[in-house]
This record gives sequence, C-alpha cells and structure tokens, in this order.
Amino acid sequence: MGQLQLVGDDEARCVHCGKRAAGPCASCHQPVCGDCCTLTDGGTRTWAICLACDARGGRSLAPAWRGLLVWLGVILVALAVVVGALTWLSGR
Repeated sequence: MGQLQLVGDDEARCVHCGKRAAGPCASCHQPVCGDCCTLTDGGTRTWAICLACDARGGRSLAPAWRGLLVWLGVILVALAVVVGALTWLSGR
C-alpha cells in the first residue's frame, strides 16, 4: 500500500481500496477514488483530499493561504525597510 498499483490496462488505482482512481490527492498526490476522498474547504477551488491526509488535518487549505499571505507580507515589509533606509541615506 501507499504506492501506485499498476494493473493490466495501466489505469491508476486508488491507494486505499484499489478501485479505479478519479485523480490525485491535493496533499500527498497519491491516486484516490471518489469513495476514499473528501473535498476541501476554504479555497478558491475545490480539491480532493484522501482520507489519510484528512485524518492528519489536511482538509482545509485556509492555513496554507494564510501562510502565503504572511510570507508575502514579510517580503513587502522588508522591501519597505530597504526603500526607507535608502531614502534616509540619500537625504544625508
């Protein structure tokens, strides 16, 4: 378990039950069927998350969006500090 299972017709199979996979898990990228996944909450698009990732708390993408916004905010603050320091140094 946990790896892509190949069958004679080269279809991707669900890593949890072995049925034909509907697509990959948005978190771990393993193929899952429609019965072995849940849909995400809080994103701009709906993504399928496998039951194992859902049990680990991966159902909502909101923390990932917050992390991205914080990361971008830190970059903007750093750029503002650099611009402020250059303005202060050029005024001397």
